[in-house]
Amino acid sequence: MIIPLAEQSKTYSVLVVEDNLLMRTILEGHLRDLGHPVVAVENGRQALETLQSNHFPIVITDLVMPEMGGLELCSAIRERRSEGYTYVVMLTAQDSKDEMVRGLAAGADEYLVKPVHPAELAMRLKTADRILSLESSLKKSYEEIKALSVKDHLTKVYNRGYLDERLVHEVKRTFRFERPLSLIMFDLDHFKIINDTFGHAAGDQVLMESAWLMGISIRQEIDWIARYGGEEFVVVLPETILPGALVAAERLRARLAGHVVVVNDVEIRVTASFGVASFTPSSQKEDMTMAATLVEKADRCLYLAKKEGRNRVVSAQL
Repeated sequence: MIIPLAEQSKTYSVLVVEDNLLMRTILEGHLRDLGHPVVAVENGRQALETLQSNHFPIVITDLVMPEMGGLELCSAIRERRSEGYTYVVMLTAQDSKDEMVRGLAAGADEYLVKPVHPAELAMRLKTADRILSLESSLKKSYEEIKALSVKDHLTKVYNRGYLDERLVHEVKRTFRFERPLSLIMFDLDHFKIINDTFGHAAGDQVLMESAWLMGISIRQEIDWIARYGGEEFVVVLPETILPGALVAAERLRARLAGHVVVVNDVEIRVTASFGVASFTPSSQKEDMTMAATLVEKADRCLYLAKKEGRNRVVSAQL
C-alpha cells in the first residue's frame, strides 16, 4: 500500500531491528514505499553496533530477539549520547498489553502490533515526525540562546564573559603544548567625540563596522575577537610570537584607519590605538593569574599608545 504524498510525513533514516526475515522484509518494504531510507539488522547487538557509526532518528525494534532483545536495546539507546533524539517504536505481539507497558517503561516512544498494517505504520511515523521536529526546533533554539550568551549583542563578537573564561583555557593550552600566545587590545580613538557629534546611533554603527572589519582581518578558526567594554576590544592570537602579533596589529590599525563608515550620507573615519602583549611558556612559570597578567600588560601598552599620540601600536614581551 502506497500512502499518497500529501499524507506522508517527512522522511527519516530508519533502523529496523527484527530477527524474523519475513517480518523484516515486509517492514522494509512498507518503509521504502513511504520514502524512508532503511537499514535492517537481526538483533539489538547489531543495532547498537550500527548506531555507533550512524545516527538513525527512528528505530523500529522487535521486543524478543536473540543476543539482545528490544527492551535492552531501548535502554541502551536512552543511555547513549547521540547527535539527536532517537524515536523508538517497539513491535509487540497481538493484544499483548504487558509487552506494551514493558516497552514504554524501557523508554520506547510508541508501539506497533504485529503484523504491521501500512496505514498504522504511516500514522506512527507522523507522530515520530512531530516529536523529532519539535526536538530539532528546541535544539536550534538552545543553540541560538547559547550563542547569544557568549556574543556581544551589538557587535556580534564575543563578549567580556566569554573572553574571561576562554582566555584562561588558551593560556592552559599554551603551557600544555609549549606554544606562544599573543593578545592585542585596541581602543577606538576619540570615540566620545563621534557620539557627541554624530549621535549614539552613528557611534553604534562605527562600533559594529569596526568589529566586523577586525573580524574579517584575522585568521579564521584560529584567532578570535571579543568586546572588552565600551569601544575597547581584544584580539587573541594563539600560537603567535610577538613579531607576528605586531604585524597583525599594524595590519588591523591600517585597515581601520583606511575604512570609511557612512551614516546618513556622512563619512566618518576612525582610528584606534593598539597594545600588544605576548609570552612563551619557556619564559614564564605557569600560574592561575597569567591570563589576567597578559590582559594587564596589553592594557598598559594601549595606554602608552594613546599617550604617545594615538593611532599606533605599542608592544611588550612578558
